[in-house]
Amino acid sequence: MSKKSEFKELLEAGVHFGHLKRKWNPAMAPYIFNEQKGIHVIDLNKTIAHLDQACAAAKQIAASGKKILFVATKKQAKQILEEKVKDINMPYVTERWTGGMLTNFGTTRKSIRKMAAIDKMQKDGTWDTLNKREKLFKTRQREKLEKNFGSIADMTRQPAAIFIVDILKEKIALNEAKKLGITTFAMVDTNVNPKKVDFPIPANDDATKSIAIILERVTQAIKEGLEERKSAKAKQEKDNEAESSKKNVAEKAEKKETKKEETKAVKKESKKVEAKEEKAKSEKVVADTNKDEEE
Repeated sequence: MSKKSEFKELLEAGVHFGHLKRKWNPAMAPYIFNEQKGIHVIDLNKTIAHLDQACAAAKQIAASGKKILFVATKKQAKQILEEKVKDINMPYVTERWTGGMLTNFGTTRKSIRKMAAIDKMQKDGTWDTLNKREKLFKTRQREKLEKNFGSIADMTRQPAAIFIVDILKEKIALNEAKKLGITTFAMVDTNVNPKKVDFPIPANDDATKSIAIILERVTQAIKEGLEERKSAKAKQEKDNEAESSKKNVAEKAEKKETKKEETKAVKKESKKVEAKEEKAKSEKVVADTNKDEEE
């Protein structure tokens, strides 16, 4: 996609609309183009540049086989994020961020295991042994756990990075990621401090079209990274097979050569024995002849 067409797409999606001037954060000054009717306008050239950097970094993380956690609990972003992220099989949080989800990851994993244990009970017949009250309690507990942790159930370890829509609303998630040294990506509007994020993307984080277009670009980059990893893995397996086949051929040739050498050695030894026997026979004949002459 050319820069011109990308600029047009971002413009049509309203990515350039910021907040009211009175709500701005001075740290966003480098990313603001101008002000119109009391509203700051984001410089889309800066958005494109930072979006490219973020996509390249996200692609690299995905290609290395690591996970990126997506977070967006605001109403206008929840459904969009869920739809986009499900396609790339990455963990995401669209309900309330549970404090300590990252910093106290052991407890988070316990909650996920508890959910899995209830599922197991329903499959192995244990569920039928429970009374009505226990079943109701377990069902409600399972629903609550699914709501809070269902979308991160496959996240067995802390993510390598986190992508946030609106760092003002998700400040707890951002603080936990920063505390643990996890790489941060985020859409930053004119009312936040972009310096808190490793890969800030200056963009309108309130409009659904703006959120959708940024997420589309980022998830597409991750998808490419995953495909690259898959291709690299397939190539590695193919190379390993070729190397193994080559090794087998070399081993067979070596065994054949060894057998050939052994056969030659046996023949040589056999000839030596025959020569020795022939010499002994000749010596005996000579000895017998001399004995007859003496007699």
